[in-house]
Amino acid sequence: MSIFANEFMIRALIGAVVIGLTAPALGIYLVQRRMSLIGDGVGHVALTGVGVGLLLDRSPVLTAVIVSAIGAIAIELIRERGRTSGDVALALLFYGGIAGGVMLVGLSGSRSNANLMTYLFGSLATTSRSDLVLIIVLGAVVLGLALGLRPALFAASHDEEYARVSGLPVRALNLLVAVLTAVTVTISMRAVGLLLVSALMVVPVATAQQVARGFVATMGLAMVLGVAAAGSGVWLAWEIDTALGATIVVLAIAGFLLVALGVAAVRAVRKRAALRAARPVAAEPEPHEVVLDRG
Repeated sequence: MSIFANEFMIRALIGAVVIGLTAPALGIYLVQRRMSLIGDGVGHVALTGVGVGLLLDRSPVLTAVIVSAIGAIAIELIRERGRTSGDVALALLFYGGIAGGVMLVGLSGSRSNANLMTYLFGSLATTSRSDLVLIIVLGAVVLGLALGLRPALFAASHDEEYARVSGLPVRALNLLVAVLTAVTVTISMRAVGLLLVSALMVVPVATAQQVARGFVATMGLAMVLGVAAAGSGVWLAWEIDTALGATIVVLAIAGFLLVALGVAAVRAVRKRAALRAARPVAAEPEPHEVVLDRG
């Protein structure tokens, strides 16, 4: 049976493509700021939002966006202070988020275990039309801001002091990145799950960095790789009946390893060629002197 014969798989494919575009487009700023794992922390907080939505019988995606945005802003403000105690505060926020989420999901109904597994490890196949519309709208907003504000966001992510001296509103930009991270994590949890969402934001960027030169080229290639991993992951999960989120992440990591091996092989060949070119050529022996016979 074709994957396009089922409406829920078509919704899954559309949602995966949107997330495959959005996650790397924002993830490159997190990698640039060396905050690759913030997606995991925001994901823990988002689980509390999911629990709130299930408990109040509201859209879990919408409530997760609100709660995770508040948590992301708190994380950014703690990071900005730069104190040692900030690590402890972040740990309390992360662990409190996932613990509160598990507790609220448990209070939400009899199918709590199924609901919890869906949001922890992803299940685009159960995405409703309203959820898909929300994913598309929020994904378009994140993608538009990530691309439209690229120069300013890059400056603030690359060198905050320089951006501040240049007159850019660094705090506002940092808070914007935090909120966009929360939104991206929330819409991505339907595809790869809250425990794996950070991988789709980071792995395509890390793969693109190995072969692309320049920020714009890296960003574009990362988005292409994200879409490829998400789309092929949906198809492969359908064909071999595996978990959708895990399949997408495994394919993304496999792509990273293949590119890394290819780059290493090319470098080894170039290094060997350079050594051969630098090796001195043995001088030809001069001919023996010819002695004329005067006799």
